[in-house]
Amino acid sequence: MNARRAAGEEPRLARVAALVADASRSRMLCHLLGGELASAGELAHAAGVGAATASAHLQRLLDSGLLACEPRGRHRYYRLADADVAHALEALALVAERGTHERQWSGPARLRLRAARCCYGHLAGRLGVALLTQAVAHDWLEPGSGLRYRVTPAGARQLSALGLDGEHWRRRSAVDDAAAVAYGCLDWSERRDHLAGALARALREHFEASGWVRRRAGERAVQVTPAGRHALRPWLGDEALLQPA
Repeated sequence: MNARRAAGEEPRLARVAALVADASRSRMLCHLLGGELASAGELAHAAGVGAATASAHLQRLLDSGLLACEPRGRHRYYRLADADVAHALEALALVAERGTHERQWSGPARLRLRAARCCYGHLAGRLGVALLTQAVAHDWLEPGSGLRYRVTPAGARQLSALGLDGEHWRRRSAVDDAAAVAYGCLDWSERRDHLAGALARALREHFEASGWVRRRAGERAVQVTPAGRHALRPWLGDEALLQPA
């Protein structure tokens, strides 16, 4: 087999790596890791570039399949294409900060992100890790195949006590192809798995709607409210509820 044919059978990393390597595009992608939509102007501000430069970067990211665009009336909003892109970016961050991990997480803004943040629609950081750890420790989630988890009958009761349809999630997580319902995702800051998948997104949405967690203004970091500390203590434990200033 010649070298050209062998290279064609390898993963095509170079094109995506070149896109992410640009500092402005990297800042845009990281801005979208929370899972929200953002306008071109917001992404230009996040990247520190002008409107025309931002437009060119966004087009390249769209063409590559890393971003998706959603028109809303006369405006266009951007998001990461899917959870695979979010997981890839977090994995790159893990590698990029290897060897300097504790020093990188010593600043106040980083400490807030480490405590709790939104990662493509679900909770991450210490809060997201505790959500998975506590649920497994209390037998509310049980391991399935691979990194998947199933909701147990006890877990269904706990979800119902929170205000979700616990039986719906128990049945849904029992389906063989339920890979996206509940699974472990390696956390960028904690380097342990946090809870990801459709159940994790439903929990985060419910926590926000109930006023138990809220986004910090202008940040991806999430803050637990006093009501949330009371309601979520069984799910998160005391340590995860400690919030930096």
